[in-house]
Amino acid sequence: MRVEGFEGKVFEAAELSPPRPNSPITTEDDNDNNGEELFVPPLNFAMVDNGVFRSGFPDSANFSFLQSLGLRSIIYLCPESYPEANNEFLKANGIRLFQFGIDGCKQNVASKYIVEIDNPYFIQEPFVNIPEETIREALNVVLDVKNHPLLIHCKRGKHRTGCVVGCLRKLQRWCLSSIFDEYQRFAAAKARVSDQRFMEKFDVSGMKHLPITFSCSRR
Repeated sequence: MRVEGFEGKVFEAAELSPPRPNSPITTEDDNDNNGEELFVPPLNFAMVDNGVFRSGFPDSANFSFLQSLGLRSIIYLCPESYPEANNEFLKANGIRLFQFGIDGCKQNVASKYIVEIDNPYFIQEPFVNIPEETIREALNVVLDVKNHPLLIHCKRGKHRTGCVVGCLRKLQRWCLSSIFDEYQRFAAAKARVSDQRFMEKFDVSGMKHLPITFSCSRR
């Protein structure tokens, strides 16, 4: 059969026989995915280094993808309890959970004071108190290659995860401009000056410096 389109184009169409009684009707998408398992990465997922990954909060739709990574450990940076479904996934796959509860709530504080003629006002900037010792504890888990492959995540994979990764980059001797570029790539419009200031002032002198990259680690 030939079918003419709106602009005079001619298309070939095959004659279709009606489906048999009780036979399932399949779509093109069904055929494409037939026999294949879908792997959906979590929000903001990326590889940090060999055996180290980052993301937002994974849910059940991401479990097959995470299973393909062969994870040994997950670093969870939120204070809330881990969901039961996620805990069951960890148990079923022998994954160890390290929780470092960092509050992600913002507080409005005056960061600058500008005085114009007869018009004094404050510029407000979101600020989060980032516990330096907690970041160090999380980094110690990352530095231990026995925990690799490892996933670092918070809620959105932006601020708390970005700070841990940024401090890791300082240990890897990245320059600040590259650290900030990576942080901003994930935080986008939600980038916080306070996070970047924390990374800039974070003292790595008492911690073990790393090579440029981790050696590849497999389970």
